[in-house]
Amino acid sequence: MQVTFIGLGVMGFPMAGHLHQAGLHTTVFNRTFAKAQAWAKQYGGRVESEVAKAVSEADIVCMCLGNDDDVRSLVYGDKGILAGLKQGALLIDHTTTSASLAVELGKACQAQGASFLDAPVSGGEAGAQSGQLTVMIGGDEADIALAAPIWRSYSKSAKRLGPHGSGQKCKMVNQICIAGLLQGLSEGIRFAQHAGLDVTEVIDTIKYGAAQSWQLENRATTMAQGEFDFGFAIDWMHKDLSICLQEAKHNGAKLPITEVVDSFYQSLQQQGHGRADTSALIKLLS
Repeated sequence: MQVTFIGLGVMGFPMAGHLHQAGLHTTVFNRTFAKAQAWAKQYGGRVESEVAKAVSEADIVCMCLGNDDDVRSLVYGDKGILAGLKQGALLIDHTTTSASLAVELGKACQAQGASFLDAPVSGGEAGAQSGQLTVMIGGDEADIALAAPIWRSYSKSAKRLGPHGSGQKCKMVNQICIAGLLQGLSEGIRFAQHAGLDVTEVIDTIKYGAAQSWQLENRATTMAQGEFDFGFAIDWMHKDLSICLQEAKHNGAKLPITEVVDSFYQSLQQQGHGRADTSALIKLLS
């Protein structure tokens, strides 16, 4: 199986590495060519400087980019992914995008005799590096089965949620839940500090009860210590929550907490904290 991976950011770089280490013949493309060269030096795979050429021999093409505009800029055009994609190939988008883009790409691929899956991931940089991501998929069952070697290389869970766009909508649910959890955790930690409690002892106590969560176990201590130089950046979380709020306008869902938390993230961006981890919400409670 010939695989091409497009986009070697903090997530894509290790994900493409897992593919190559799993024995899949992997070619990479990155708009900053030096990053692709660095990947090849570390993993030994093949590098291409033109995206259409990079995908021309691939059975499966994976993308992990920044946003809708980034995806469109590489998919379309005379020298884009669709221009180079061969008949019967499968395009998988791991980017967190709008659900409407996923539906659009599904139709564009079908018109060209190719297949498409929207497959955003959760687990952050640590999950990408350890190969323990969660993949949320929209598309046809047969295409998901074809991509089984892909999922096995860098995920602990890969599940179909429905037709094109369903994976992206599931990722929206994921981000909505995280936003509320982090705000509640921020307030809980600040309350504990004002109450004169030992935050570490509090965390060790409540993590076995109903307050348990990944955020509690992995972010509470660093939040209490004021450490935010890691993890999923506020800039990306605001982008994701904007997608969630836009989708809610279409489907009628009410997201009052998400709206408030997104406004908090925008305040942090204005203060220059856009690259800080999303747990920096607690800074607004100082």
